[in-house]
Amino acid sequence: MTCDFLSLAAPGVRTLQPYQPGKPESELRREYGLSDIVKLASNENPLGPSSRALTAIRDALSGLARYPDGNGFELKTALSAKLGVSMATLTLGNGSNDVLELAARAFLTPEHEAIFSEHAFAVYPIVTQAIGATARVAKANPPDHLMPYGHGLATMLALINDRTRLVFIANPNNPTGTWLNTVELEAFLSAVPETVIVVVDEAYGEYVEAEADCPDALRWLDRFPNLIVTRTFSKVYGLAGLRVGYAVSHPQVADLLNRVREPFNVNSLALVAAAAALDDAEHLERSRAVNRAGMRQLQDACRRLSLNWLPSVGNFLCVDVDRPGRGVFLELLKRGVIVRPVDNYGLPRFLRISIGTEAENARLIEALNDVLKG
Repeated sequence: MTCDFLSLAAPGVRTLQPYQPGKPESELRREYGLSDIVKLASNENPLGPSSRALTAIRDALSGLARYPDGNGFELKTALSAKLGVSMATLTLGNGSNDVLELAARAFLTPEHEAIFSEHAFAVYPIVTQAIGATARVAKANPPDHLMPYGHGLATMLALINDRTRLVFIANPNNPTGTWLNTVELEAFLSAVPETVIVVVDEAYGEYVEAEADCPDALRWLDRFPNLIVTRTFSKVYGLAGLRVGYAVSHPQVADLLNRVREPFNVNSLALVAAAAALDDAEHLERSRAVNRAGMRQLQDACRRLSLNWLPSVGNFLCVDVDRPGRGVFLELLKRGVIVRPVDNYGLPRFLRISIGTEAENARLIEALNDVLKG
């Protein structure tokens, strides 16, 4: 008789639903026999990594028999100089997902609670439940709000109690693309008790244009020692396949995060590629320019198709297709176009569409027009 392994699992793990990644191109090839595929599902940089990062990777290949620098000295040095922060404030992660989990492991227990918004990044409930802590989900903004389905900070603040230990805020938010402005986020941080750790997830921060007033939370680290800011090299820097991210926090908080960090959690190629990518300002600006143009291209197409979308300062657009989004997603797959249904985020009529190159966007627009009129 086979053992009931489910009964042996930790309580939080028994009912845990794994993270659902964007559909890979290889899977679509197997299922449909397609060769010409456009993937606009996972908010990746369509330009890929910078040439400097690729050169650094090639130069490091001969050292793969050695363990990486477990402290990530070179990358931390580069980040310290770029961000103007002390190396003692930095924690490196296997993607920013890793540092989000480190925050949960360091500060949550089954006796504590974590707060996050409806329609926020799926990793927040996953890490909370896996620890066995209680998730408090704040009602998001209503559809007619200036930032529809975005974070309602007053609602989040009202949920804080003596058991609250962590608050997760994505700014800009994934999958909606909405954001919090300087005044409201600063006021929230001022109102949160110092015993509550606030994680501001800025995975898409490098795409934000100045006129959007989506603040860089690093500016507040000296004022709010209970603040953790997380970022990633997976988006604008084009290193999603190498998995490298980081957190910036008060040195005592960073010390706690590093205590639960796995040894050698960032591999050698990721360390050198990320450090090199930080120096490539030209690639960064080119990536932003492609995103700006692609965002306009996609929004113009939505107007022609009479589709609404949510405000976004990321590298994606959450589009209301005015029908079940998963059905449209499946029809697009047949045409070799991969986007992201977000019904699992509580947005069943929406598709999250990553910004690609001009040609990739045109391919998506043509396929979407075909599906909606078909």
